[in-house]
Parts: sequence; structure tokens; C-alpha cells
Amino acid sequence: MDENLMMIWQKCLQFMRDNLNAAEDNSDLKKLEKSFDMLFDKVQPLSLVDNNLTLIVPSDFYKEYIEDNYLSLLSAALKKNLGKGVKLWYSVMENRPTGEEKPVTMNMKGKSVPTPKMQETMPQGFSANIVNPFVVPGIRKVNIDSNLKSDYSFDNYIEGESNKFAATVARSIAKRPGATAFNPLFLHGGYGVGKTHLGQAVGLEVKSQFPDKVVLYLSSEKFIQQFISAAKAHKQTEFANFYQMVDVLIIDDIQFLSGKSATQDSFFHIFDHLHQNGKQIILTSDKAPADIMDIQERIVSRFKWGLSAEIKSPDLSTRRQIIVDKLSRDGIVLPGDMLDFLAAEAKTNVRELIGVINSVIAYSTVYKTDLSLELLKDTISKIAANQKKVINIPYIQEVVCDYFGIKKEQLLSKTRKREIALPRQLAMYFSKELTNATFTKIGEEMGGKDHSTVMYACDTIKDVSKIDKEVKKYVKDLAERIKK
Repeated sequence: MDENLMMIWQKCLQFMRDNLNAAEDNSDLKKLEKSFDMLFDKVQPLSLVDNNLTLIVPSDFYKEYIEDNYLSLLSAALKKNLGKGVKLWYSVMENRPTGEEKPVTMNMKGKSVPTPKMQETMPQGFSANIVNPFVVPGIRKVNIDSNLKSDYSFDNYIEGESNKFAATVARSIAKRPGATAFNPLFLHGGYGVGKTHLGQAVGLEVKSQFPDKVVLYLSSEKFIQQFISAAKAHKQTEFANFYQMVDVLIIDDIQFLSGKSATQDSFFHIFDHLHQNGKQIILTSDKAPADIMDIQERIVSRFKWGLSAEIKSPDLSTRRQIIVDKLSRDGIVLPGDMLDFLAAEAKTNVRELIGVINSVIAYSTVYKTDLSLELLKDTISKIAANQKKVINIPYIQEVVCDYFGIKKEQLLSKTRKREIALPRQLAMYFSKELTNATFTKIGEEMGGKDHSTVMYACDTIKDVSKIDKEVKKYVKDLAERIKK
């Protein structure tokens, strides 16, 4: 055996042994070292050719055990001693024909394939901006794109009575991420009220004040996609290791974890690791923690560990300030009467009104027409007429599913679980209240339910909403969303 190769391998083993404690939290180091030595005493380097390292292992069991438990640590050791791009092969001694070296890798079906098992740059589904998540927490930081938008800073965040409390807490967190009682910070409120802006503002400020901290913002949909890709590739360990290295984790629209049990399990363990190690977690949702359906109780309880802050729709003066601020950054100045009109129109969502303003300005520029209040009113009325949605049963089902974070298949199913049955009853109730459909027609559209079931659902929602505050809130929120 090449003496130089053996020397390199010994350095890799020593590096791994030195970092065992960092890789395994709350574990007995002596037991870890004993287990490590028993495993790697029977693993030897065979060759290193063109950055392809082949290891001899006694059986497939050793190969699988290394892959499942030491891949991240081994990857870090190889990178430190051999540089980037090392491809890892296994030569399995068990059932090997005499005189042959047989590199073994397994595809998802468990068959041997003639391609090397290599250290990938990243698990499938991760952003191309995320570099080398195959690193064990405690060894080194990863270099990632935080996915933060520079426009979403505290300087550009307009405060008013509707968001003052949440903004004050967010600024406090940015000064001492993970070291305040506000962990996690759970921001909830309707669409377009500034939850994402405030969450990202914390991330930008942390990056400015603490450049070495790893900050990551992403949507819950992206988190779910990454987990599914990692699970398919049998890389859940690498997935968890990557997220456990983040210092400030910001996840948008966390309500979409609803019904995703496997993803919830992974999120739960990542959450616990980060929280126990003083890392900051910021979550946004369109619902309060207790209102998110079909999510594990242990996760809901953790949402409540820190602070849950509601951001409400801004009042008139705050909406006016927001509009002025957004336009001024684009070099646009509007007269007072136009600003007053826009602020009065943007009762819930300033974001859409900015789009309307841009349309008006573009129209004015193309047709060389003076920008006026009349033109603004006319444009908004035309856009509203074009965008008006017909309220029918499928549309009501769509709104209800989005509100509760469930799939349409679940809504139309026969399950009687409360987290599905209640949304179904609400959908039936609004279908009767807001359309001309008969009970029979509604039943057909709701998965073939009997007309008596629809009648019962409508009566139940009417009665229960009078005495149950939670159901009353659902009725109010859904009525606003459907009619809007």
C-alpha cells in the first residue's frame, strides 16, 4: 500500500476523531471514540487515482453505516486533506471474486451500478447558491446565499399602530439574535401586510452587524421541496446537518407544512437543535399558531415558546406613508389628492396598489397623457373589473383550502377528522350563502355528498358561529377573502 496514501488516511481519521464531539451533541465522547475505532479499524484505503479514493470495506453493512452516520464528517476530512472534488469508491470484500476489485454503489433499488459513489456538492433540491452542505455542525461555516432582498431593510419598513409592536421586537432580535426571549418570533397576519419584509429586515441587520453569522431565508414550499429531494436521495442526514449550521433561520408561510407529516418531523428536530443551541428562528404565517390545521401539537407548542406577534392591515395614515415611501424609491412623486385616493383604496394590500400605480404611470408615459386623479380612478376601476372573479363553488373551495392549508382532495374526501370536516362544512355554508346552487348541486360538487349533509353543515356553521369564537373568526375571514 502507498505509504503516502496511508499517511493521508491517518490524518483523515485523526481529523474525524477530533471532531466527533462536535458532530454528536450530548453524547459520551469515550463511547463515540470506541464505536468510531471499531468501525474504521476495518476500513483501509486501497488507492487514490485522479482524485478517486477507493476504500476497502468488509461488507455492504460497513459501507451503508459509513454513508448513514459518517458521510458528512468523512467529507470534511477528505476536503481538508485532499482538497475539493474527491470521488469516493467502495471496494466490498464480501463475495468479491478473487483478484478483482469491485467498486460498489447502490441506486435507489439496491442494484449495483458502474458509477462511483461520490461526494456531491449539495443534496438534490438545494439552491445552486448553497455551497457544500456536507459539513458537520461545529467544524466550519458554510458559504450560502441568504436569499435576502436589500429593499427589505428596517430603513424601508414603515411603522404604524398595526405593526409597531412586531417591528420593535424584530429590531431587538436583530441586535441579539438567539439571545432574547423572542425565540422563535412567529409573525402572523393577512396577505401583503409586511410579514416577509420584517422577517428579512432582521436577517439583513444581523448580516450587517454580525458578518460571520449564517442567515438563511426561504419559503416553506422550498423547504418542503428540499426535504423531499433529500429523502428520495437518502440524504436526510445531510439535509438536517445543513440546516443545523444556520444561525438565523427565516421561513415564510410556515402554515404550508400542514399535512406534511414527514417534513414536520424533520422540521421539529431542526427546530429543537437550533433553539437548544441559541440560534434564532423567525417564522411567518397567515394564521396564528393555534389556527394552523393538521400540524403536530409538539410543533405548535414550540411556535408558542417565544413570541407570537400579529401584524394587522395598516391604517389610513400608515398606508399613505407606505405608498409615498415605495414611490419615492422609484423617483415618483404624486400630488396629495392622488395619494389620499390610493391610501383609501388600499385597505388591505398596498402591494397590489403599487402595481396599479406603475400601470398608470406606464400608460401616461406611452400615451403622453398627464397623470391625473381621473386617470388613476379610471385605471383602477378597469383593472378591478378585469380582475373580478366569479364566485362559484370551485372558487369557494379554492379559497377555503388555501386558508386552512389543505388539499382539495382532502376537502372532498370522506374523512371526518375535524381539521378537514370543519373546512368542508364552511365550504358548503359559503356555497349556499354566496351562490344560487341547490343543496343537491353543492353536495355533488363537494365529493358526492347527500343534500341532507349539506343542509346539516349549513345549519351547524350558522349555530356554532354564534357561540364559538374560533368558528366565528373563520366565517369572518373567509367571507372577506371570498368576496375580495
